[in-house]
Amino acid sequence: MIFVIPMAGESRRFRDAGYGDKYRLMLDGMPLFDHAVGSFSHYFSSAAFLFALRPDAEDFVRQRCRVLDIAQARFAILPRATSGQAESVLLGLEQAAIADDTPLTIFNIDTFRPSYRAPPLEGSGDLEVFEGEGDNWSFAAPDPAQPSRVRETSEKRPISRLCCTGLYRFAGAGDFRWAFRHPDPPRGEAEQRERYIAPLYNALIARGDEIRYSMIDRDAVIFCGTPEEYEALRASRHA
Repeated sequence: MIFVIPMAGESRRFRDAGYGDKYRLMLDGMPLFDHAVGSFSHYFSSAAFLFALRPDAEDFVRQRCRVLDIAQARFAILPRATSGQAESVLLGLEQAAIADDTPLTIFNIDTFRPSYRAPPLEGSGDLEVFEGEGDNWSFAAPDPAQPSRVRETSEKRPISRLCCTGLYRFAGAGDFRWAFRHPDPPRGEAEQRERYIAPLYNALIARGDEIRYSMIDRDAVIFCGTPEEYEALRASRHA
């Protein structure tokens, strides 16, 4: 198994608000990077971690991986902007020569999932979800005839109340590669603008693969992807 953390984004909302790179911001004496990657501390000694990142982040990420004592940290330096998180992951897998049969767990650098433990993976992949509302999430629509199985995924288009936490698993890197190269037609404006992870599952579902979802409580995940979320989190820690 390998954990893949895409970090090729420009942190535009944070930069525009005068913060700089979000993963460097401090919270409780640690950078946000440590909180996000620390979600998987249980696996630091046993699993590989691949960071797909911009050249200007390399020194920082290498240093933090040493501090966190990640035994198998790998780095894919992406020299150009990508079409989105999905392409960042793909380029990272290619540069690191990850074998097709390697199970993938993909996670955001701006979300915390404290004390994560991976449930058994059934089928070709699964998404972690919570029950919520709004239109700023990735979504999974359940199959009414087959409990815990996904019928469709979407980006920024509410097709159910199952909102993705940003944690995505694929049974093998080959499944991810195939889905990226054989995408279903975009099903909304967001999917036309950018290559997100969640919509890739639609290609696998259309292929006949089994994709499942894992439900967690909303309180089990912490989001820090906007300046407002960051400031609210800081305030809550000092309340």
